[in-house]
Amino acid sequence: MTHLRRTRLRTTHLRILAAALLSTGLAGAARAQGLHDHGSMSAKERGSMKPNLKDDVSSRAFKAADTAMMKDMDVPYTGDPDVDFRTHMIPHHKGAVAMAEIALKHAKDPATTAMARKIIDDQTAEISAMEAWLKRHGK
Repeated sequence: MTHLRRTRLRTTHLRILAAALLSTGLAGAARAQGLHDHGSMSAKERGSMKPNLKDDVSSRAFKAADTAMMKDMDVPYTGDPDVDFRTHMIPHHKGAVAMAEIALKHAKDPATTAMARKIIDDQTAEISAMEAWLKRHGK
C-alpha cells in the first residue's frame, strides 16, 4: 500500500471516528488527544522534533525524549477506558519525567528547576500508581 493510500485511509478512519465521537458526546476528549497516531508520525510530521546538527545539547536531549515519548504512546486501544487511560498516560508521564530531568541538567532559572523537580516527584508517583492499578487488574 502506498504512503498516499495509507494517509487517505487513515484520514477516512479518523473522520469516521470523529463522527462517532460527536454522536456519543465524546468529541472533547478526542479533540484533546488530537486524534493522533503518535507512533506513525512521519519525519515531516514530526517537524521540530527532527534532529539537527546545529542543535545545542539540551535541544538534542529534548528532541530525543519527545521522539521516544511519541513512539511509546503508540499503544493499541483496548476499549476499556480504565486501561486505555493508564496505558497511554504512563508513557506520557515518563516523557514528562525525561524532559524534566533534561531541564534539571541544563536549565538556569530556579523556577524551571523547581518545576522540573515537582514534575519528577508528582509524575513518578502517578506512574507507580497507574502501573500498580494495571497489575492489580491483571493488565
